[in-house]
Amino acid sequence: MQQLRPNCECCDTDLPADAGDALICSFECTFCRNCAEQRFAGRCPNCGGDLLTRPTRPASLLQRYPASTERVLKAHDRGSRLSRPLNQPAARKLGGGGAACWLVAACGF
Repeated sequence: MQQLRPNCECCDTDLPADAGDALICSFECTFCRNCAEQRFAGRCPNCGGDLLTRPTRPASLLQRYPASTERVLKAHDRGSRLSRPLNQPAARKLGGGGAACWLVAACGF
């Protein structure tokens, strides 16, 4: 189940569960549309993946499956991943631990 993080991790704008302007990458890094488009040209600054519109969770299910309340805020260098060729992997494997190692390398979790 997706976390539905409550804010843009770049500018800290509130992004409630029903926000239509929240964008995420495959690791659920979350950004407002303005930062995603203006600062990062539609690419996640953490992993280099596409930023796509985050699905909304129906209000009728939010009580049973609430959105995350944990705010993530990181300093993002405007061109940190945008300067690499699009066919070059942004993440590097840290060794031995499967998908979790990729996640740590890509998004710093």
